[in-house]
Amino acid sequence: MSQNAITAKNVTKNFKIQKRSIFQIVKNLNSNQHKETLTALDDVSFQVQKGEILGIIGFNGGGKTTLLRVISGIYNPDFGEVQVNGTLAPLLQIGTGFQNELNANENIMVTCMLFGIPKKKINEKINKIIKFAELEQFSDMKLIHYSSGMRARLGFSTALELDPDILLVDEILSVGDKAFQEKSLKAFLSFKDKEKTILFATHNLPILPELCDRVLLIHNGKVFYIGDPKEAIEKYQELIIQNKK
Repeated sequence: MSQNAITAKNVTKNFKIQKRSIFQIVKNLNSNQHKETLTALDDVSFQVQKGEILGIIGFNGGGKTTLLRVISGIYNPDFGEVQVNGTLAPLLQIGTGFQNELNANENIMVTCMLFGIPKKKINEKINKIIKFAELEQFSDMKLIHYSSGMRARLGFSTALELDPDILLVDEILSVGDKAFQEKSLKAFLSFKDKEKTILFATHNLPILPELCDRVLLIHNGKVFYIGDPKEAIEKYQELIIQNKK
């Protein structure tokens, strides 16, 4: 039996929301009155095997990003637990953890050091990351001057070069032009060849059958379906039609 890289057991995550004017919010700042509970994840359970690529799809606000953040440890679940077996690199927002006043080379160096990569290997990784991200002409430019696409390419390339056991990705395959997207897809597949585990949330449905072993369809914070990519897409499209009625 294959070893599980990730096991989620009955994971529930709630958020307190305030639907009032700014004046009412300030007035009741230290009070729990008028606050409502939003259940972003509701009793979510599933397993991801080592070396598996799991796609995650669903409506905006359905729980995809919250799920990835719980797995990464950014959020703690209110109920249930997540077990992670291996080193993990989350790429959940464009340029997460990067410092605007540092240039690309400096940001990569800091990130590599935080992941415990030996200093003698960092320079080699910097060159690979900059080349993959196609940012050779901009490596000395502060990130505050980068476009969102440039930041995303840098973040994606850095995460790949960190060589984690598990990579969590949120909507990154739409970054860059077609050529860069194809290169990113090949990089994902090379991760699978090395028995790495990838979870990624996306709205790019056509790539799912080619890339994923399974797809998780999450709807209203619940696991609606997990299994064959094509069947997951069909069920998602049915939900889209129902939602339009």
